[in-house]
Amino acid sequence: MKQAWVSAITSLALMAGCSSSPPPGRAITLATTTSTRDSGLLDVLIPVFEERTGIEVKVVAVGSGQALEMGRRGDADVLLTHAPAAEERFVAEGHGIERRSVMANDFVVVGPESDPAGIRDQPSAAEAFRRIALRKALFVSRGDESGTHMKERAIWKQAGIEPDGEWYLPVGRGMAEALRVASETQAYALADRGTFLAQRDGLSLSVLLEGDPLLHNPYSVMLVNPDKHSHVNVAAARRFAEFLVAEETQKLISRFGRDRFGQPLFFPTADEAFAKEPSSATRRSEPEP
Repeated sequence: MKQAWVSAITSLALMAGCSSSPPPGRAITLATTTSTRDSGLLDVLIPVFEERTGIEVKVVAVGSGQALEMGRRGDADVLLTHAPAAEERFVAEGHGIERRSVMANDFVVVGPESDPAGIRDQPSAAEAFRRIALRKALFVSRGDESGTHMKERAIWKQAGIEPDGEWYLPVGRGMAEALRVASETQAYALADRGTFLAQRDGLSLSVLLEGDPLLHNPYSVMLVNPDKHSHVNVAAARRFAEFLVAEETQKLISRFGRDRFGQPLFFPTADEAFAKEPSSATRRSEPEP
């Protein structure tokens, strides 16, 4: 397995061949989610891209909502997020171009092994949330407009509940920090599986509900529209987006986590239907950085 991992990284580094040292200033800002950082995936992918291209990637890990706001302001060149409805609005409003599917995992509902609200093996996430609210069991919310927070709100809406009260604890933090608070308070929480697996050794929490189709968690990459913000490095950003959906990178994503957790933390999705090559109407003929 280790040899296969090394071979995958070597293949990625050689995909475009070796190049001379880049001129100074070749850099992009990636606005992305805390889950891609906290899972450790970016620590694997970004060094390969930087070595291969000479393009430096500055990572700003925030909630998906904040990442999209960075794109609206022109404070990032490329986005990697997991909030499909918000992403579609972002592109429809002209802020983003060339949105492509990269990978997916799923959300899980975690909580104390004792399961005081009795949600284990409920038929749906909405029913689990309904039981948590009925019992006024502690629930930690990201509360940060992240993709996870947006999904949580969608589940509460499906459950017909507006969460409020001392039992509901919004923390306004990233996924790893929210899980830490949930563990310390023995509360329930919604988490992406990748971050939970990466952090679970330090947590007193168990996966209590999984498998609801509503818990599907897709990630997409898109470029900030240079027609809105002429200063963005669209050529270098496009090279990063193309790197993420390249076959060898997708193979690496599919292997990430297998050695440590016995299962991948993400599944590659670059060949899904909506992930088409950019059309001539949206693709900019920028020079290579």
